[in-house]
Amino acid sequence: MTLALGLDPGTATTGYGLVRQHSDGALEAVHFGVILTPKDLPAPERLDLLYRALLQLLETYRPQTAAVEKLFFQKNISTAITVGQARGVLLLALAQNGLEVAEYTPNEVKQAVAGYGSADKRQVQEMVRVLLALPEIPKPDDAADALAIAICHLNTNRY
Repeated sequence: MTLALGLDPGTATTGYGLVRQHSDGALEAVHFGVILTPKDLPAPERLDLLYRALLQLLETYRPQTAAVEKLFFQKNISTAITVGQARGVLLLALAQNGLEVAEYTPNEVKQAVAGYGSADKRQVQEMVRVLLALPEIPKPDDAADALAIAICHLNTNRY
């Protein structure tokens, strides 16, 4: 059995999803949610909150592997910079905990989960629900995205 952590980085909201792959290949959602940081805090304090929250998740669940969504070009450069800062904090925490980390583009995640690199958000979320045998689509969207990243990683590592 392998426990993978998927992360959908952001400064205000970072999604996380822990997915266990059983020896028969079946996938199970272990825990998912979001790490929120208050918008009124200065950036260094928000990044510190994100870092400490991730360390707590790592200590509690002890995943064997992790995957983080790659930053793709955005029109809003300031958004790209803040997401890049959050990614850096996440990658640092994962590396400090000795985890092997993979990075996937949004299209790679869509391809691995929905079978189509241009799938829309709803299609990916529905496939996450089906693959994890959940009664409903995980909420919020950032958590569903993080579960998709974990699924992508587990499916990619199988081959």
